[in-house]
Amino acid sequence: MKKIIFGIIILGLVVAAAGFWFWQRNSYSKSALKIEILGPNEVNIAQEIDYVVKYKNNGDIALEDPKLIFEFPEYTLASEGGSQRQEIGADKLGTIYPGEEKSFHFKGRLFGREGDTRTAKVSLSYNPRNLTARYESTTTLTTLIKSVSLSFEFDLPTKIEAGKDFNFSINYFSSLDYPLPNLGVRVEYPADFEFLDSLPKSVDKNSWDIPVLNKAEGGRIDVSGRLSSDVKDQKVFKATLGIWMGDSFVPLKETMKGVETAKPNLYIFQRINGKDQYVATPGEVLHYEIFFRNIGEDPFEDLFLVASFEGKGYDLNSVKTDLGQFNKSDKSIVWDWRDVPKLKFLGNGDEGKVEFWINAKADIQVSPNERNFVLKNNVLISRIKESFETKLNTKLAISQKGFYQDEAFGNTGPVPPKVGQPTTYTIFWQIKNYYNDVRNVKVKAVLPLNVNLTSQIFPETERSKFTFDSQSREIVWNASDGTGLAAGTGITSAPPNISFQVVLVPSASQTGQTAPIIGEAKITGEDQWTDQVIESSSPAVSTSLPDDPYNSGGGIVQ
Repeated sequence: MKKIIFGIIILGLVVAAAGFWFWQRNSYSKSALKIEILGPNEVNIAQEIDYVVKYKNNGDIALEDPKLIFEFPEYTLASEGGSQRQEIGADKLGTIYPGEEKSFHFKGRLFGREGDTRTAKVSLSYNPRNLTARYESTTTLTTLIKSVSLSFEFDLPTKIEAGKDFNFSINYFSSLDYPLPNLGVRVEYPADFEFLDSLPKSVDKNSWDIPVLNKAEGGRIDVSGRLSSDVKDQKVFKATLGIWMGDSFVPLKETMKGVETAKPNLYIFQRINGKDQYVATPGEVLHYEIFFRNIGEDPFEDLFLVASFEGKGYDLNSVKTDLGQFNKSDKSIVWDWRDVPKLKFLGNGDEGKVEFWINAKADIQVSPNERNFVLKNNVLISRIKESFETKLNTKLAISQKGFYQDEAFGNTGPVPPKVGQPTTYTIFWQIKNYYNDVRNVKVKAVLPLNVNLTSQIFPETERSKFTFDSQSREIVWNASDGTGLAAGTGITSAPPNISFQVVLVPSASQTGQTAPIIGEAKITGEDQWTDQVIESSSPAVSTSLPDDPYNSGGGIVQ
């Protein structure tokens, strides 16, 4: 028994000695490798930083298969288009021998707001020689963005009239030595703010893209809108200037401005052709009446009223006004207090009026994908501005022509036509839709009793959209087939058209005169912008065939 106990003790000592030898063989202290990042503690945004990574092997063991990974801080633009995470492997580092030290440089520019901190990180992993374990040493450096050399602020009045249009600006300017690309501006409006327009145009009403901003350059965003809140409500506007880095919008500068809504002193409204809400038609005369009323407590004296026009829907050559002065160069009419008594003195509760006449253009040059036209006019009086928009109907046109000489069907019969003998003719319809999308577009015409269809239709795809009622003698072409016609159809794109053949058998009563072939063609459609039904027509066609150059003098029935 004693021999067994003694044997166990000896075995335990052997195992302990072997464990100590194995631990000593594989032990290593990471403190033997010193690694650090050298760089500034404070910077301005976009200032180039030279991060210096240094390491030194202070131990007595060589470090093999090293791998160094440097990670730039978040929202850093690495110099020369480098990646945010840079690796240096054993092929460049080699074995790190005792006492050996090296340094590496990583350059980049930090972006963010004043007071933001950005942290760089470096790690070095390795295998101590003759040891199986792999070790890693890490360190970081945090840098403060101390200053942002950008100016960014609102130009916004402290008091705004509730329910009235107003304008404000966002101004920006750079003092940085580095050009800033991919900039954007985002604005947070009060909940009851209604965005109307901006210059430059916004991306989605509250964000804008900014061109490259160089040193000593700046710009402005002008916004128009209205607040519908109660009087004396406090509202806050907030804007952020930032830079796009990949899919991330990185804020650089923020500004806020509080405003108070105030009661307006002047109420401005207008009527067109006697109506408060009006939809204009291309080519028609528009009679504007502009009313202004003092709803404040104090009187107004020696006022000027200015009405100006925007867009390309007005015919500026047609302006007529009795008391105002029209200036075509700046598209405005000015009424002077010397000519309008209510502008001379407008007491509490008083109301005045000015008027003018102007035509909506009959033809407006349109571009592809341009639609939903409005006539916009602005009224300015005593620093109060109102903007009005009047929707403009589309122009829907149908062209009806008749031919004897035609390649589509090859017409037959005597020309000039003869009593009791059939002569065939080709009727051609073509549609143009100018300004707004329309639906449910139909073309209708009536055939005389002695004219019938031959069933010849071109193109064949339109046959299913073409109908004829034998009782009423009415032809109907459902030109839109339920899908509608886009704005610019026939103007910036190919026009829809159809040709069909008819046969005329003249009666004895028509001898010595031209005979009607088809009645007036009428087109109707539902304007999707103005919710109005649009109509127009094209004249009836007789055997005189004015559009057929080969039918000269051949229309009199024999």
